[in-house]
Parts: sequence; C-alpha cells; structure tokens
Amino acid sequence: MTLHPVTRRQALALLAAGAVGGPQATRGWTGAAFLDARIAAGELPAISDRLPLEPRVMDLPALGRSTGKHGGTIRILIGGQRDIRYMPINGYSRLVGFDLGLNLVADILHSWQVEEDRVFTLRLRRGHRWSDGHPFTAEDFRYCWEDVILHAELGGMPPEMRLDGQGPEFEMLDDLTVRYRWHSPLPDFLPLLAAPSPLRICMPAHYMKNFHVDHADADTLARLIAEQRVDDWQSLHQKMSRVTRPENPELPTLDPWRPRTTPPAQQFVFERNPYFHRVDQDGRQLPYIDRVVMNVSSYDLIPAKVATGESDLQPFGVEFPDYTLVKEAEHRFPIRVNLWTRTQGSRVALLPNLTCADPVWRALYRDTNVRRALSLAIDRTEINKALFFGLARESANTVLPESVLYREEYARAWAIHDPEQANALLDGSGLTAKGRDGLRRLPDGRVAGILAETAGESTLEADVLELIAEHYRAVGIALWTRVSQRDLFRSRTMAGLTSMAVWMGLDNAVPTAEMPPYELAPTTEDQYIWSQWGVYYASKGQQGSAPDLPEALELVELVGRWRKSRSHDERVEIWHRMLAIHADQVFTIGTVNGAKQPVVRAKQLQNLPDTGLIGFQPTSILGIYMPDTFWLKDEA
Repeated sequence: MTLHPVTRRQALALLAAGAVGGPQATRGWTGAAFLDARIAAGELPAISDRLPLEPRVMDLPALGRSTGKHGGTIRILIGGQRDIRYMPINGYSRLVGFDLGLNLVADILHSWQVEEDRVFTLRLRRGHRWSDGHPFTAEDFRYCWEDVILHAELGGMPPEMRLDGQGPEFEMLDDLTVRYRWHSPLPDFLPLLAAPSPLRICMPAHYMKNFHVDHADADTLARLIAEQRVDDWQSLHQKMSRVTRPENPELPTLDPWRPRTTPPAQQFVFERNPYFHRVDQDGRQLPYIDRVVMNVSSYDLIPAKVATGESDLQPFGVEFPDYTLVKEAEHRFPIRVNLWTRTQGSRVALLPNLTCADPVWRALYRDTNVRRALSLAIDRTEINKALFFGLARESANTVLPESVLYREEYARAWAIHDPEQANALLDGSGLTAKGRDGLRRLPDGRVAGILAETAGESTLEADVLELIAEHYRAVGIALWTRVSQRDLFRSRTMAGLTSMAVWMGLDNAVPTAEMPPYELAPTTEDQYIWSQWGVYYASKGQQGSAPDLPEALELVELVGRWRKSRSHDERVEIWHRMLAIHADQVFTIGTVNGAKQPVVRAKQLQNLPDTGLIGFQPTSILGIYMPDTFWLKDEA
C-alpha cells in the first residue's frame, strides 16, 4: 500500500481549484449523508471543518481497488463481549502503520524524523480532531507523558520505552510537534507504534483530565468512582481510558468507527467517526461504511450462523475445518468465501515448558535431544493431508517464505518424520526403561506421559493432538490432553503449572529485520515455553527465575543488541542468529504453517482482497488492508 499524503503545496493547489475550502468553504471534500441530520441540527460542522488541512489521501486505483461510496451497515459475529477488541485492531488507525509491503508509513502523523535511531520527532496534521471535535495536539502527548506515564500513582513507564533502565526525554516543540530523545538507539519505537496493540503515547487530555486527581475536584472524582463501581481514582482513570476494549462510548477516538454501546450487551454498535483523517483520491471522507454491528454469539455457533448469511464480514471465528460448510453456503446466500494465509509460524504448536514446576519434566525438556526427538516423531505429512487437504506447509515453527528472513533450513530443521532417530535420541536421554504397555518410564518410575493443555477453543487443535498422540506412542511416549477455559489455561501456564501448552506458533512469522524479535527470547510472562524466565526479564529480576541455558541467555543478549542496533545489516544478522538458535534447539515444536484461513464476506462488500496474509502480528488481522476503504455495492 502506498501512502499519498497531501503536501502543503498540493493543498494550496486544491484550494485554488475549489477542492479544499477555508473555514467557510463547503465544496471539494465529500462527507457521508449519514451525518447530514446532525449537521442540519448544528451538532456537527461541515465536512471542510472536520478534516485536517492535510488529510491522509488513499489513492485507491493506484492500489488496484475501486472507488467506493458512503453508506450501509456491516454485521460481524463475535464469540463474547471481550471480542469488541477486534474493532480498534481492524480499524488500524495508528500514528504510524505498516503498509502492504510491511513498510512504515505516516498515518495519524503527518510525518516523522529520526536521528541516529534515538531521537524521534513527530509532526501532527494541522486541524486534526478527536471524534468529539476537540483538537488533537501535542498537549495530548504531554498529558500522557507527564500526567500518566510519569505519575507516581498511575501505570508507570512502559518497559518498551526503557533503555538501560532509563526512559526518554520528552519535548513539546510546538502545538503540532513532539520529540522523544533516548541516550542510545531504540529502533523498535516506531514498530511498536504500528502494532495491533500499539505503544500508547497520547490520549485525549481534555477528556481524561475529568478523571485525574490533579485536574478534577475531589467531590466529582468521588461521585464518578461510585458511578463506575471502582475502588479509587486510578482505577477510574484506567477504566475510562481503555482503548484495547472500546467499552466507553464517551472516550474520544481517532479510529474510523467509534463505539456507541455501553456493556453489557448482546449487540455492539460502532458508527463512523465524523472527524476521521483519511479521504480517498476524490476527496470522499473515509470510512465508506457508516456502521459496524457486532453481534454476540458463541464460538461454536459462529460457523453455522455465517453459513446462513448472518455475517457480512467474518475474518475470525471460522476455522479451516469449517471451510466446506461456509463454501457450500455460497449457493444459498449472497456470501463469498476466500482462503487467506495465516501469519503464525505454526498453525498448531507444542510448547514444552522449560520452567515447569515438575522437576522431572523440567530436566527432560531442557535436554535438547528430547525436544528434537519429540519433533522428529511427528508425521507432519499425515497432519497436512488429513486436516489441511495438503494446502499447508510441513515445517518447524519458524518464519514463512513470505518473510524476507526466511531460510529453508529453518523450516526443515528437526521437522522431518524420522521415528528411528527419535527413538535413538530418547534412548540416549536415559528414557530406556519401558513397561509392558510399550511406553517409556521416567527416572522416577512414572509413565513417560505428556499432559498437553489447551484453551479448548479450536476443534482443529484436538484433531492435531489426536494424530500426534499416535505418533508419540510409536516412540514410547504417551500424550494426554487437558482442556481449560482460556483464562485458567493462561494463568496455569504462566505460573509454571503446565508441562506442555498447545497454542499457535510464532505470532509474527512474516517479520522484517526492523521489527523487534522479542518473541524469540524470554522477555514476557506470557511466553509459554519459559514463562518464569520471561517474568524475570520483564520484572528486571524481581520475580521469576533467571535463564540458565546458554542458548536462552544468548537470545536475551541478542535482543539487547537488537534494541541498541544502529543499522539494518546489524539487525538482519541478529534476526538470523536468533532464528538459527531456535531451529537448532527446537524450543517449540511446530507442525504445519502457511495454513489457510477462511475469510467470509457479503457478496456486495467491495475492496476486500481475494487473498492476503491474516493474523494478529503484523497485519492487525485485516488492519493493513484498510477496512475503512471497504464499501457496499448495490445489488441489481
């Protein structure tokens, strides 16, 4: 996707041609009829006073897309109330964002300047406004920095902004320009702003001051604390500012659609942001679609409801095993089904917990040859043919061929079905004793059985595990499955109570060298293969335990090197070293990747590509494909 910002010179030329008006002009830019009643009632100004002077212009013909028209509602099915989080992810309005080539481009920002990868100057668009019409200025960055991040009683400095324990210097250069200055390079700053859940460095100061102890009076805060049923002003501020789940309809936003429903509810309505900053090449304000309605169902029922035409856009909730069901529905309902490629390093991965509480399995999992044997024992060809129609790629958990960092040796390492070698490796690791059942025995006499725990949200996982259980039994290892509710599954795994977790592989398997490689090293508590090491890193040694495997220590050191890197070539070298370590050490056990994801749309929904990459990282599900440019075509 190519960015086509309107320069000041172009804006003046458009003004002279009548395409952009001054404060009194009404020609040139085109707004949606959906807002006409509010304009007539005096609740909203004309379109020329709602757009920035230099909006972001999307040249749709240059992108191979059609120019759309305003109007309409699209329906999406979600499995629960928390899934409204998909709206800001898919809306993908970011200070900077990734284009289709995974290059960083200015979005909310007018522009940026980087010096030595450590000084970042951000320039805003003149005249840009929040969804309530209040100006979006440098004050919104200052408030987030001084009144929130640096405030002793609020969230504190995000670890991503710390370098050697220090945060940046912050400056407001003028109403539209801010600067962050670190003492050393911090190359992940801009990619973090482009993430599905971006680093938050600005918030609507004019609104949030109503919930801040330094700006609101005590009586007002006390009343709001009681109304919102929270314990203190800090909890109030956090609740009213939450953007990852847009539950506060009054919170001003810069997203294409703003929430209009207060939970709890079974239906959540999002309406167009009257002040959204993007337009098409003909001057029509985006988004084209007026309303998005998210209807709460259950995960089990979503495929059947999609197959009866109850959804107009469904990029999630329908799995590959549901493809035949929804594809056949094309003959009965005006829907279209396409197969996109998932961006995970493995569609289903086994994640042995190297920091699990069980001392016997902890020691075994830290034996590289045990991990290699568990990988070699898997017949990925059978999994691919039986469950993916042979359309996936048999691979270790690693980057995809679509990534510039792909190397075939990473995909093939210890990922060929070789039960003879797997048996030899297990024998060499001391698991030689077997019972009459043919299963190996652990050093303490127990059956060598792995309890694989899952969140139980995918029948595909269960099918894969059933096949792997047969493969493992052939080398003397039992595999059992425990299904838990997701929150319990996550908490058990992060506490080290789970021996092996079952999840997807690398979240971002199409990285560039400019994207941070945190996934490949123990850096966060929610990494299931070494949660206690991740806690140690994230807490600066205050919790968890320090890594004690040389390869894990090297991965942490490489992350540190990447964060201080000064060149693209250095970052490429670091990424390849980390990927090579993972390929050799088999910290995670992949099955297949490049798996297909059914994406279902209403027949009249335009500009959604027939194929694409889909995942949380780095595409923000559909985000980089700009859903604000989707539109509904009238059916004859």
